[in-house]
Amino acid sequence: MQRRLVLGCGSAAQRAVERLAEWPGTLTVLSQRSGVVDSFRDDGVSAERCAPTDHEAFPEEVDVVFVASDDAAANLDVALTARERFPDAYLLAYVGSDADHDTREALDELADRLVDGRRILTDRLTELTEGAAADRLHRLFRVLKSLSGPLAVVMHDNPDPDAIASALALVRIAESVGLDADPCYFGDISHQENRALVNLLDIDLVNLERGEDTDDYGGIALVDHSRPGVNDGLPKDTEVDIVVDHHPPRAPVEARYLDLRRELGATSTLMTNYLRRLGIEPDATVATALLFGIRIDTRDFTREVSSDDFEAAAWLVSYADLSTLQRVESPSMGPEVLDTLARAIQNRDVRGDVLATNVGEIRNRDALAQASDHLLNMEGIRLTVVYGFKDGTVYVSGRARGTDVDLGETLRDALSPIGSAGGHADMAGAQIPLGILADVGPESRESLSRVVTDVISGRLFETLEDATRTFGASESERDLAFEFPPDEW
Repeated sequence: MQRRLVLGCGSAAQRAVERLAEWPGTLTVLSQRSGVVDSFRDDGVSAERCAPTDHEAFPEEVDVVFVASDDAAANLDVALTARERFPDAYLLAYVGSDADHDTREALDELADRLVDGRRILTDRLTELTEGAAADRLHRLFRVLKSLSGPLAVVMHDNPDPDAIASALALVRIAESVGLDADPCYFGDISHQENRALVNLLDIDLVNLERGEDTDDYGGIALVDHSRPGVNDGLPKDTEVDIVVDHHPPRAPVEARYLDLRRELGATSTLMTNYLRRLGIEPDATVATALLFGIRIDTRDFTREVSSDDFEAAAWLVSYADLSTLQRVESPSMGPEVLDTLARAIQNRDVRGDVLATNVGEIRNRDALAQASDHLLNMEGIRLTVVYGFKDGTVYVSGRARGTDVDLGETLRDALSPIGSAGGHADMAGAQIPLGILADVGPESRESLSRVVTDVISGRLFETLEDATRTFGASESERDLAFEFPPDEW
């Protein structure tokens, strides 16, 4: 357990010292500012009103000393005293606001680390005003400040955690410039983890109806997808002000502000970087959602992950509610998912290490993805494909683990000729219109299900006979991987 001692606590350092009080270990604050002492005492911190050089008030043992008054000359005297009293402690010294050259040099030689507020301010201004990242933020702010009314931050249909979190973050950024904003979506939030995220964090989202008039909004932003009318309920000719996404677009994207970063594992990472650069500390709800969004889209940092994803997650941990995050990750399984999983097990067709299964008519598309995830845990199974039909469309969800087969390429080869398919090597999906078969009556549902099985499983197993992992695919082929958002795979 780390033992920390703060000697003096100026206005510039007070916030940092308050954060120290939240860390594990012990903290003692010695300051002549009675208001500071009283505030720390109210928070349960050991604090004394005395001179920072008062030996009698020092603890017996200290691991870290932070010399933190606003006066540079006083900090030098205190640092000399602290170094003499605790020669083995790590000494952190604040330069203060009025240090001359000699005082600065003496503090730098004495301390293990020097905190120079002026240099930090200069570095911060440089970060905010120079480089491509700064230019992006300036352009984003110009667009936000130009809007005459509230901003609708629109997620893709049936939003996943990455989309939800990204929308919350953009709303927070809009509010920082005095612009009202709503996180909006079309469709349903039916996946059990997505519902748990919204319910446990008490997230207030606006559910739009297709064809609903959005003229009350002064601007439209798209997060985690990039084109209106493609995987959202907006008209295709909607004028979009802002697009922020990590998926490569399959067609030209038009907006007043664009930030498309295919090198990142999640849009939540991109939004976290915005918050960090802007100095906006996220509340627990936003931070928890962003952290969950990164973990879900990178499959716990095992798929298409970048160093930025790791850094963003590390920064979010100190703000996130980790106990709530654990509850989000372990939600109870609803009856619809249980029913779908039961039918998937009962109807399974296993050939080698591949399992394909038709669950018939479904009410909840997300149940397919959850069943596919669970079936991958069966002994000897390394690839699962679960499919069912709803509203005239067959929906397919696949998962793979520890196999040389590229699942996304396999589903495209097998099912693109009769529908749309896409995904990653280990997680993919497809949609196939039923056509005239969708009009059969209730008495023919059983025969319809048999036809669907013959077509989907037949094409899948035929393609898998010679499918191997594809390396070096062309860019246009890789772009097909994002026909659907991950929550629908």
